[in-house]
Amino acid sequence: MGAPPYPGSTNPDPLTHTLDVTSARCVLARGLTAGGGWALRFPAPGRLKVHAVLRGVTWLTIDGDERPVLLESGDVVAFNGGRPYVLAADPSLPPQDAPALLGASPHLFAHAGDEDVTEVVSIGAHFELNTAGEDLLLHVLPPVIHVSRDGEEASTLCWLLEQVLRETSTDRPGGNNVTDHLSQMVFAHILRAYLARSESYPAGWLRALADERIAPALHLMHTDPARPWQLTELARAAAMSRSAFAGAFTSMAGVPPLTYLHQWRMRLAERALLHEDTPVSELALSLGYASESAFSHAFKRETGVAPKHFRDAARVPRSRDEVARVVTATCRGVPHPARRTPSPGRRR
Repeated sequence: MGAPPYPGSTNPDPLTHTLDVTSARCVLARGLTAGGGWALRFPAPGRLKVHAVLRGVTWLTIDGDERPVLLESGDVVAFNGGRPYVLAADPSLPPQDAPALLGASPHLFAHAGDEDVTEVVSIGAHFELNTAGEDLLLHVLPPVIHVSRDGEEASTLCWLLEQVLRETSTDRPGGNNVTDHLSQMVFAHILRAYLARSESYPAGWLRALADERIAPALHLMHTDPARPWQLTELARAAAMSRSAFAGAFTSMAGVPPLTYLHQWRMRLAERALLHEDTPVSELALSLGYASESAFSHAFKRETGVAPKHFRDAARVPRSRDEVARVVTATCRGVPHPARRTPSPGRRR
């Protein structure tokens, strides 16, 4: 039985564990001011993006949902990165290309619409997650999370995004470290806002984290993933029968309890391979596998890549496409089509 992989934390909750493996960091932050008649079309971000309206009102229209949403001063929205969207003073206006406008502006705050009028002030920031974070979270988040200004998290998120913009736009001592901590805080508050109303969302990792009935079992699996947990033990922790627990867990998480445990171990393994130099044999034992070969087989079955090749490919400074070619060339067989090759840009 391996030691819990979170030294120094006596009673961490599952959300803390989840945040710990995502390594959220801000890769781009920009300000936007606007006035008069304006409309901007943004491409799908491809990563988590958070947008805060600091002053004024803006209409938001997401591709695939043509019902515009009014964003008021103090509102925050988070996008899972999968869909293009339009921000506008009037949703009926034809939009111009947002990247072209932002790219042409030499200023921290680009301006849309009437140059002599400023009615809207907002901040947008892109956050990159590591491979484990994308697998755990981005694919179960809805296309957009609207955090109303009346919500508990909105004012904090607005303040945090202002600090992120400040840190990324100045060369202050320790700026990278401060920005990383701020990014984790932004991500945590977005997830809190999501979890507060997760009953309305499909089954998945995050909905499971919010369910008080199965939280005790999740805590056990997250705290000691190396232990060979049995369904009976987990059900007892949740004060439920085996069948009731298995049904409730699967309903919330979308997978049975022991499948969740296996997938959690794989996310921990990816994090360790990306950011640590722990030998694969030691990592295998710490995650409950009897041998390095058993762990390697499980990891390759899950990701399509052997652990050592996963680590090597992620740590060579190449582009994403180059990494994919290297992994394909060096591994026997083809990477699992449902998985992505680790991006070297994710290693800090």
